This record gives sequence, structure tokens and C-alpha cells, in this order.
Amino acid sequence: MPGESDAQSSEAADKVVSQLRTDFPGAHFQVAGMDRVGPTVGAEIRTSAIYAGLLALFGILVYVAFRYEFSFAVGAVIAIIHDLLMTTGWYFLAGREMNATTVAALLTIIGFSINDTIVIFDRIREMRELNKDKSYYELINLAVNECMGRTLLTSLTTMLVVLSLLVFGGGAIFDFALIMFFGMFTGTYSTIFIASAFINTWHKRAVRRERVNAEALKKAAQAADATAKA
Repeated sequence: MPGESDAQSSEAADKVVSQLRTDFPGAHFQVAGMDRVGPTVGAEIRTSAIYAGLLALFGILVYVAFRYEFSFAVGAVIAIIHDLLMTTGWYFLAGREMNATTVAALLTIIGFSINDTIVIFDRIREMRELNKDKSYYELINLAVNECMGRTLLTSLTTMLVVLSLLVFGGGAIFDFALIMFFGMFTGTYSTIFIASAFINTWHKRAVRRERVNAEALKKAAQAADATAKA
């Protein structure tokens, strides 16, 4: 109950157990475990989820930036944040509550999302080494087209397994399976339409800045030549 202390909650639980044993003496009722969920516990779960998520995102940012490029790392983290926000939004719209299982599922979604993203990133890097004359737009388009079938098939088969857990798994893993189902759906399209698109936008702006700087340097050199001749 809201506002109850630990002692009051324990006393209320003991009364419930005693009443059940009195009403159903032949059932040999035994207490297998007792959990108390209140504002304090909820705050602890929320804090743990935030810290764990931030730590995971920081680790991914550092690794991808070191392994590939900083733009790849930022795109991957943006896609993961999108996946987490969309998944938790749908989860709460379904009327579910945050618990330890939810935190574990969200961390699993981070791993699933970055796995798909890394596959496309690796393909982009390979194509860039083989086709140095192509733009990032062309490289990303080729990489996504080549990995599209693999990404969709992997996500579909995994979602079928998660769907079976939703239907037949029972209450113990329902929350975990529900978040995984939502997260796999969002992770599949965010890899293609968010992470890859962000890299294209990043490099398009970088090329535009280089072009503007080159034109400015050219104009400055022409002005210097004109001044020297004068």
C-alpha cells in the first residue's frame, strides 16, 4: 500500500498468509517468496536502468568510434536511443510496469540493435576500401541492399521465437518477451532508416563544408594574387 513502512507491509503480508492457511488448511499453503514493490523499490529499479543504459551506450560509442568512425558511433547510439524510447513507450502503453525483468530486456535490446547495425557498418567500410571513388550515399545504398535480406530474416525468425514465448511462456517471462518483441521490431528498421541515414547526412554535410572551405581558400588566394600584382 502507498505510504506503508517495511514493518507495516511485512505485518500485512503475515496476516494474508495466516488467513490463507486458516481458510485452506488442506492445501498445505507455503510461502515460496515475498516481494515488496513500492516507491523506493521502483526508484531503485529506474536508477539502475538509467545507469546501466548509459554505461552500455558509452561503451558502444567508444568501441564503434575506435573500430570505425566517430560518425558511425553517433549514428549507432542515436538508433539505440530511438529503440529504447519506442520500446518503453509501447510497453507502458500496453499497461505494463517497470521491474527488474524489464531492465534486463532493455539491455538485451541494446545488444540486439547494435548487432544489426554493426553488420551494415562493417559492410560500408569494406565497400569504401574497394570503391574509393563512390560517395557515401552510394556505399550506404549498396551495403543496405546487400544486408537487407539477412537483417529481415534474422529479425523475423527471432521474433517468431519471442512470439512463442509471449503465447506459451507464461507470466514469469511475459514482460521480457513483450519488450523483446517491440525492441526487435524497432531495432530492425532503425538500423536501416536511422543509423545508416544519419551517416549519409553526416558525411554529406562534411563534404559541403569542405567544398565551402575550398572555395573560400581559392577566393582568398585569388585576392592575394590580385593585391600582389597591383
